[in-house]
Amino acid sequence: MLIFGGPAVWANTAPEVTNVTAAQRGGGSNLVDIGYDLADADGNPSRVWVFVSRNGGATWTVVATSFTGDYGEGITPGTGKAIVWDAGADLPGTYGTNFKVRVYADDGQGTPPAMVLIPGGEFEMGDHHDGMADALPVHAVYVDSFYMDIYEVTNEEYAEYLNSAFSQGLIEVRSGVACTAGGAQCYCDTTDSSSYSRITWDGSTFGVTADKDDHPMVVVSWYGAVAYANWRSAQHGLTPCYNLSTWECDFDANGYRLPTEAEWEYAARGGNHDPYRRYPWGDAVDGSMANYVESGDPYEAGPDPDTTPVGYYNGSQVPTGVDMVNGYGLYDVTGNVLEWCNDWHASDYYSSSPYDNPTGPSSGTYRVLRGGSWYGDANYAHYMRCAHRSSAYAPDYRAYYYGFRLALDAE
Repeated sequence: MLIFGGPAVWANTAPEVTNVTAAQRGGGSNLVDIGYDLADADGNPSRVWVFVSRNGGATWTVVATSFTGDYGEGITPGTGKAIVWDAGADLPGTYGTNFKVRVYADDGQGTPPAMVLIPGGEFEMGDHHDGMADALPVHAVYVDSFYMDIYEVTNEEYAEYLNSAFSQGLIEVRSGVACTAGGAQCYCDTTDSSSYSRITWDGSTFGVTADKDDHPMVVVSWYGAVAYANWRSAQHGLTPCYNLSTWECDFDANGYRLPTEAEWEYAARGGNHDPYRRYPWGDAVDGSMANYVESGDPYEAGPDPDTTPVGYYNGSQVPTGVDMVNGYGLYDVTGNVLEWCNDWHASDYYSSSPYDNPTGPSSGTYRVLRGGSWYGDANYAHYMRCAHRSSAYAPDYRAYYYGFRLALDAE
């Protein structure tokens, strides 16, 4: 394995990470020495993370946790900081020459890694163009500032959660399906239960099928998405939002959660409100802009599901096109996979929705999904619009075009 150090990246203006280096030790060692300098004008200690890319920085989705040294909580400012990464533990048997690392620091005032800040504000929620009945009436909504995942949660990230949860006795595998231990709800399929899954299971360990690590997680239920959110909260020392017995969301907790439907639409539009458009970029779509049925990307050649790697439409995609990141810095809010939202669905909810931070009906049968996907028919363009609401199935349903990303309160 050859590791190349990438440029320092920092996501807020408080601490500053500079002079990042990364070098693999010789003699066949799998240990990688990462060096950096950390500055903070106030002298505050920071929490330090490392993100790893296997494709030269196109995406940063490698699940790497085996770090020691100047890593984690309470890292004081100074030069010559040192982290040791046991790459062999995180990536056994993996070789490559296109790895990069990013070092992040946060003193409690900055953006969480792999998320972007969505600035709060008002917008006119609903269908401004095509008269979709359950996306009317158009109504004013205000959402507070929040963070959103830049990318959809990947197979690799979800497999890391499954292994952690299994080791703690929180989940069990029944006929190839990962379910809550001793409970009724199931979270996701493996390849033993669905040919569409990219999650493998050998009786003791979860993994990912070849070359699908950075593709979005699919055949995952709403329950599986919120269980992952709770786990990620615990990993980052935050209070989980979900009660996994009642499945209620505590919006006063500071952990990760699924975005509300209002947050999702506001973020997906990317600040494009004057005028309101069908898609984050405008009113028309072609295969260079998003992954949808027969959009022409090379991943359509293999077996379903025809997902593309998260962030694929970054200017290097096929068909050739420009970087399709939206105005807030999000990828794939249009196409690839439908994304679970926190809300229950009601077709008439917009007629009674509150103005401030609506969270949907208090109960229901179906949960909302947003964003369109690789799967569809001649109406694909209809499904991918920012205002389109999908609600075909209950929260226990696991489809090969359902995925998710997470949100986190900023205030």
